[in-house]
Amino acid sequence: MSKITPIPVTGSTLKLLSFNIQVGISSTRPHHYLTKSWKHVLPHSMQRQTLDIISDIIADYDIVGLQEVDGGSLRSENINQTAYIADQAGFPYWYHQTNRRLGRIAQHSNGLICKFNPLDIVEHKLPGPIPGRGAMVVRYGDVRNPLVIVLLHLALGRRARMRQLEFVAQLVETYDHVVVMGDMNCEADSREMQVMLNATGMLAPAASLNTFPSWRPSRKLDHIFVSPSLRVKNFSVLDVICSDHLPISMEIEVPAIVKMVA
Repeated sequence: MSKITPIPVTGSTLKLLSFNIQVGISSTRPHHYLTKSWKHVLPHSMQRQTLDIISDIIADYDIVGLQEVDGGSLRSENINQTAYIADQAGFPYWYHQTNRRLGRIAQHSNGLICKFNPLDIVEHKLPGPIPGRGAMVVRYGDVRNPLVIVLLHLALGRRARMRQLEFVAQLVETYDHVVVMGDMNCEADSREMQVMLNATGMLAPAASLNTFPSWRPSRKLDHIFVSPSLRVKNFSVLDVICSDHLPISMEIEVPAIVKMVA
């Protein structure tokens, strides 16, 4: 298991959050996967209330990665959920990546919400036998030595995850300051995850935190991995049940050479 390696760095302190919001469905018991399954294709009265709760949760963070958000379709009342949450929480910057389009019924997406202006954002389609998984590579600070945030939602199958994590390792191999976060659908000590961590030298400081299912967390599926250059100050899972996943948070100190611009 990767361990934290403290290093003397001084710079910006950033609060990060990764959260699979389950499109605002808010499953809180096993039987809800059956009884609330219709909410994956049709709107429901509690959806905006759930999104408002999520907005309150993320308000104190600097960079937020969301998984299982809808980009604006029938089931979300044509609301881009990333934009809605960003607006409600008072964030100036947001971006969504739609990876699976089911016409007017559903727009499966990843979302970025942040208080800092990115240098650039590049979308990538992740490899796998079933299309519909993606990653966003977001760069902040100095173009010569940026902070790189990778937001993703990995596949359910191990072989697909292996290919996807090998792909992610190649995306970040030339950068010194990297954060990879999202719903990985596997634990940090899994074979596929260890391949990525070994290839990049990244650390898994919060690898012991259970995030799924939210009502009785017993699996470590949501992660935030960091380069050794980023000093981890705090990490935790938030005890808030408005999805089938719990959000995972981390506070990091970024080297002074990385200039974050609001």
